Amino acid sequence: MNKKLHIVSLGCTKNLVDTEVMLGRLKRFEMTDTPDEADVIIVNTCGFIDAAKEESIQTVLDLHEKRKEDSVLVMAGCLSERYKSELQKEMPEVDIFTGVGDYDKIDELIVKRQSRFTPHVFLADENHERVVTGSRSHAYIKLAEGCNQTCSFCAIPGFKGKLHSRTLESVVKEVKHLVDRGFFDFSFISQDSSSYLRDLGTDDGLIELIGAIEGVEGVKSARILYLYPSTTSPELIETIAASKVFQNYFDMPIQHIDPRVLKTMKRGIGSDKIKTLLNAMKAVPESFVRTSVIVGFPTETEEEFQALCDYIGDFGFDRVNIFEYSDEEGTSAFELTPKIDAETIHKRAEKLGKIVKKSTEASLRKMVGKRVEMIVEGPSEEHDFLLSARPLLWAPEIDGEVLINDSEIEGVTFGNAYPVEVTELVGRQLLGRIVAD
Repeated sequence: MNKKLHIVSLGCTKNLVDTEVMLGRLKRFEMTDTPDEADVIIVNTCGFIDAAKEESIQTVLDLHEKRKEDSVLVMAGCLSERYKSELQKEMPEVDIFTGVGDYDKIDELIVKRQSRFTPHVFLADENHERVVTGSRSHAYIKLAEGCNQTCSFCAIPGFKGKLHSRTLESVVKEVKHLVDRGFFDFSFISQDSSSYLRDLGTDDGLIELIGAIEGVEGVKSARILYLYPSTTSPELIETIAASKVFQNYFDMPIQHIDPRVLKTMKRGIGSDKIKTLLNAMKAVPESFVRTSVIVGFPTETEEEFQALCDYIGDFGFDRVNIFEYSDEEGTSAFELTPKIDAETIHKRAEKLGKIVKKSTEASLRKMVGKRVEMIVEGPSEEHDFLLSARPLLWAPEIDGEVLINDSEIEGVTFGNAYPVEVTELVGRQLLGRIVAD
């Protein structure tokens, strides 16, 4: 009888790719959703901000309470890497600790019941077999690890290191392998995707990437996540707009719009250039523009926060992630004063959240009446007798779903793309029906 494995991947989609590599190394195990049945339990942790750190630790402790006797509990990933000394002292519940360098050695660590922290960051390539999760048709492709930016609020470069890009040849080979397995929709990801290949001497590597992926037969759709404002060029925006494969999807976290706050955040770019880039993205026909912002950054005044609110309300983003500032040791912002108290930060996030809710609803409302190509993923987890679909323009998991309540086609195959007519918006939920060509 095969031993059973229960695995939890927390945090970003970059973490998910590493989790999928671990699954590829552990294919001899039978997967189980029930932790008290598992012989091995793995938590791939996130160490980005306080809320993610707390979730990671609580998840490990909760699974320890449920585990059966003689099972192996593994704590891997960013949090484990960032606080390796402290966690090994303070969490005796964990049997194996490992960080961000040994995902492809996880099977060896389990056999030896050994903790290990290799002093380099693991970067998956075409030679690492992955068990792609969550979709029959979509896969994430990691372009690079690490980051050369020096944002004052971010601790990631401290434990992920400098930018380390995969070669373009490596990326293309992995995409071809996945196409051969039936995947046709891809999201390209890294900490700072618009810096891809800069460490290898190419200034605008994403433009080369787009050209190369367009030449791979079988790729139907693609998008790029996590563009950094100071390394995103007008030429890149034009290249995406002209591509027949890459969606007009622009995900550029701006974090703020006030010039002084941006400078204090060490973003390396001013508000005028950010606005110019965003306007160029919005001007692309049928574009989808997503961003992320931080509220309550140290020294942020009410006037500066209001400037952010005004800009977010006026621009009309399709989606906005709002992060409440998290004070991270090891960052230069950690030393900044005055700090904004937690109650004020939360109130600011709530105020901005109401503005974002309106812009999101406006974005959804624009889709009503349109015929859009969507991947039908399967039954909806939230609603009985309805199917969950995602427009090819949207990114998986973060941009939502369209619920299918009618179809002109019999025998819909999950994982395939179909034309869908969006019929109505109920609250913040779009409904649609599959139509015949």
